[in-house]
Amino acid sequence: MVIEGTMPIPLSFPFTPASDMAGVVESVGEGVTRFKPGARVISTFFPEWIDGKPQADARDLPYKTSGGYFQGMLAEYVVVNENALVASPETLNDAEASTLPCAGLTAWFALVERGQLRAGQSVLVQGTGGVAIFALQIAKAHGAEVIVTSGSDEKLALAKKLGASQGVNRLKSDWAEEALALTQDRGIDHIIETVGGENLKHSLRAVAVHGRISVIGVLAGTDISLPAGELLLKSPVIQGIGVGHRRALEDFVRAVDVTGLKPVIEHRYRFNELEQALEHLDRGAFGKIVLTRE
Repeated sequence: MVIEGTMPIPLSFPFTPASDMAGVVESVGEGVTRFKPGARVISTFFPEWIDGKPQADARDLPYKTSGGYFQGMLAEYVVVNENALVASPETLNDAEASTLPCAGLTAWFALVERGQLRAGQSVLVQGTGGVAIFALQIAKAHGAEVIVTSGSDEKLALAKKLGASQGVNRLKSDWAEEALALTQDRGIDHIIETVGGENLKHSLRAVAVHGRISVIGVLAGTDISLPAGELLLKSPVIQGIGVGHRRALEDFVRAVDVTGLKPVIEHRYRFNELEQALEHLDRGAFGKIVLTRE
């Protein structure tokens, strides 16, 4: 959205993009108590959203993000409020840790914080991008059965190596019908909806009665409409997920250390390779891509 100029807020120039960062505290100001020099930290997507509800109202929507409302993290040094940082996982290096604040937390917030995922439930993940692969890994760590949809057989094979029980090529079949068949018509307990637009109708068709659809992506469009009969009789929870708060990120970091989850990084670029990195992002990565100083 930053590249295409479709951010829902005006940007202040000169502008530093990117919301995600992992690094080391160089120095601290007077009165800082949360971190000391030398501490390994990661950024938060919403620097002011600590827990509970974000500070906003029905007219002025909560969108005070890093790399948007606030200056971003694509720099060698950044100055941030101590409340906008979280301690890095001990089991991840900086490149791996840098993938958690947006994509990782979004998947965690959808499945665990809001979804209360339980072992034995079914989860359908759409695509193989950053949020989708984190959702696959988190769902498997919680004992869920995971189905992945993609337009690439190669990426589906990679997803199965990460633990997906089934892969459905959305270009070769009706993925919603396939999902119903794979669950003996029970439907999917939790769908990670990363496409949006008309695709949400298919998610409603595939979801279980009283299941859950987490609406995360809008790749196919921002306008949605649904058949009322199916919506009323299935009565699913359809919830928008806008990343998450700091307390949930801290929970996720602890879970990463306990479960040994390792983020999937398809490629690492140097700072001076930003253009190539953005091109890679635009054509779609399997998991995440990362920018490093060295």
